[in-house]
Amino acid sequence: MSRTVRIGVGPLRPDEVVDVARNGIPVELDAEAITAMEKSRAAVDALASAPTPAYGVSTGFGALATRHIPAELRARLQRSLIRSHAAGSGPEVEREVVRALLLLRLSTLATGHTGIRVETAQAMAALLSAGVTPIVYEYGSLGCSGDLAPLAHCALALLGEGDVRDADGVRRPAADVLAEIGVTPIVLQAKEGLALINGTDGMLGMLVLANTDLAALLRVADIAAAMSVEALMGTDRVFAEDLQALRPHPGQAASAANLRRLLAGSAIVESHRGPDCNRVQDAYSLRCAPQVHGAARDTLDHARAVADRELAAAIDNPVVMDDGRVESNGNFHGAPLAYALDFLAIPVADMASMSERRTDRFLDTARSHGLPPFLADDPGVDSGHMIAQYTQAGIVSELKRLAMPASVDSIPSSAMQEDHVSMGWSSGRKLRRALDGLTRVIGVEILTAARALDLRAPLEPAPATAAVVRLLREHVGGPGPDRFLTPEIEAAVELVRSGAVVSAVESQIGELR
Repeated sequence: MSRTVRIGVGPLRPDEVVDVARNGIPVELDAEAITAMEKSRAAVDALASAPTPAYGVSTGFGALATRHIPAELRARLQRSLIRSHAAGSGPEVEREVVRALLLLRLSTLATGHTGIRVETAQAMAALLSAGVTPIVYEYGSLGCSGDLAPLAHCALALLGEGDVRDADGVRRPAADVLAEIGVTPIVLQAKEGLALINGTDGMLGMLVLANTDLAALLRVADIAAAMSVEALMGTDRVFAEDLQALRPHPGQAASAANLRRLLAGSAIVESHRGPDCNRVQDAYSLRCAPQVHGAARDTLDHARAVADRELAAAIDNPVVMDDGRVESNGNFHGAPLAYALDFLAIPVADMASMSERRTDRFLDTARSHGLPPFLADDPGVDSGHMIAQYTQAGIVSELKRLAMPASVDSIPSSAMQEDHVSMGWSSGRKLRRALDGLTRVIGVEILTAARALDLRAPLEPAPATAAVVRLLREHVGGPGPDRFLTPEIEAAVELVRSGAVVSAVESQIGELR
């Protein structure tokens, strides 16, 4: 690939994390990072030779930190740490999450605060650049003392042990793949095992990816809401700028601005704008879309701030300070990330709930303002989108469960030495599932709203919403007798996930906020 992400002592940008995690962009360590690592390594070597015990350098770990380890056993100490902590279980974690985790650990190593050797960091960079992905499992991290088990599985691959996925996605022994890409298995020295696993990198990686995904979904949610307002003969008067300014939340202003632009030029909206129109107050799921979507935007802004601060952090225990001191600390605790991950799951569930409520209105003749029951071609013979709403409802119910915070739980571990943990890894795992659910719920709303807009003919929708209908019709037929609905739902979901829906709109009205 032509582009490379350079890793230095400063923080990575979120877009760089996404590029490496999702797009396979290679990485390289810059000269400043190499100098910083050499300096901190010299401090660790000096500490290792000193008579005074130092945690993780010449002692055991966790509740076993009281045992002093003689010099001849310290390489075994670090190797044993990785082997014993590589204790994950369950399904494999997604490739993009593992790559993000690897990259972010490498970024911390490059700060010069961990005492890692340069050759160990370079081996990790080589794995990323070659597209080699260690096998990491769903369960094993409590989000405190770092994402220990997931990072240990990554470190195990550097030792030439365990399994990895090669660049083609084939599961193979790590030793064989390392030999192919020219990487010699690492023999860990003092503190290196600890430096490889004592980080919040899995939680942070999932937060950065989630922030990116939710930012895209927020624009699609506005598009779906505009299509529903339009097709349900709703009013756009409530989205007026002066009305929205009475409650000056920035996210609300952005969402309302999108809705105004999306509905501009709609013949459907104009058809009932006259003085005899009694549609002054629509249902909350239509009228309050900017308030809900806007609050989600503001929550996302908070999560982005947390991620930016964490990207600038150096998470390890103990850490090597600029003056050479090696100090224990509690920066590995995942609470800041866990709270942000849990927080995001709330608006994800709530936006999906509002989307499902808009969809349901299309299907009920008492609320759809002249549309056929369930948008069916021949109601009674045909069921139309009846069960598509069931699918939405099932997902929304699950999203409400996923919105329950993981971070309020704590299970003490390591013989009560680690007596309060964040569970932030679990927060990240459930948020990823929640974002997938929101994508599907919005896809069903767009599918249903497009059908309703077609049924409003000869009235024409707005140019922006009409572009979405045209895009959808390239993959899904218009109103008619019942068809196998799952492929149509999946087509709509993929158009949401890929960004095609947003692109279709922005080709008509420019960039959404």
